[in-house]
Amino acid sequence: MKKLESSLKNMLLVLTTVTVVAVGLLAYVNELTKEPIALANLKTLNDALRKVVPAFDNDPVSEADTLFSEKDGKKIVDYIIYPAKKDGKQVGTAVESGQIGFSGEIKILVGFDGEDKIYDYSLLSHSETPGLGSKADVWFKKGNKGDITGMNPGKTPLAVNKDQGGQIDAITASTITSRTFLRAVNAAYNAYKGNTDVNTSATGAANTDANTAATAKEEGATESNNN
Repeated sequence: MKKLESSLKNMLLVLTTVTVVAVGLLAYVNELTKEPIALANLKTLNDALRKVVPAFDNDPVSEADTLFSEKDGKKIVDYIIYPAKKDGKQVGTAVESGQIGFSGEIKILVGFDGEDKIYDYSLLSHSETPGLGSKADVWFKKGNKGDITGMNPGKTPLAVNKDQGGQIDAITASTITSRTFLRAVNAAYNAYKGNTDVNTSATGAANTDANTAATAKEEGATESNNN
């Protein structure tokens, strides 16, 4: 009996030691990689900013304005607004916006020029099916089928041509993704113009888009296989 107790104590001691060492190593590795990861993310963001707004000479990241909402007592980032300036004059604005798509959140960076028109955009992240929903990274760019550049969402909110008054070609077999993407662009514009009362933030989108809900029901069988 004493031998058994001694063996158990030794085993517990070994397990505790291994756990402490493992936690220590993980903390060390995390600390070691934290700065390089942050620098890599900053570079990716800066590269995206230079693509989506006219040429600038300021630091939009350091001058960014973050808009929050609150859910269950926690602050949630809805939008980040980056001002682009040249020789002290604002030449454009980029807005980071997210919406809930077919498979998860779609996050984009939309750039507007000095006339409130879409200059360009960058798809920052998504959970859509590779090959279909993921085509949003190029589908809506200049010269492509769903081109949104040069449009002003303030004059006419962007919508797919399957919806009433819609003017944008949806990604083939990915109507839900297309609607979500365009909703994110419209939301970005509203944030850019200071109109954040419109319920277009990522936190409320899943329950407020009747079109997406209807499409999910009507086209669920097709898009679940193709989106």
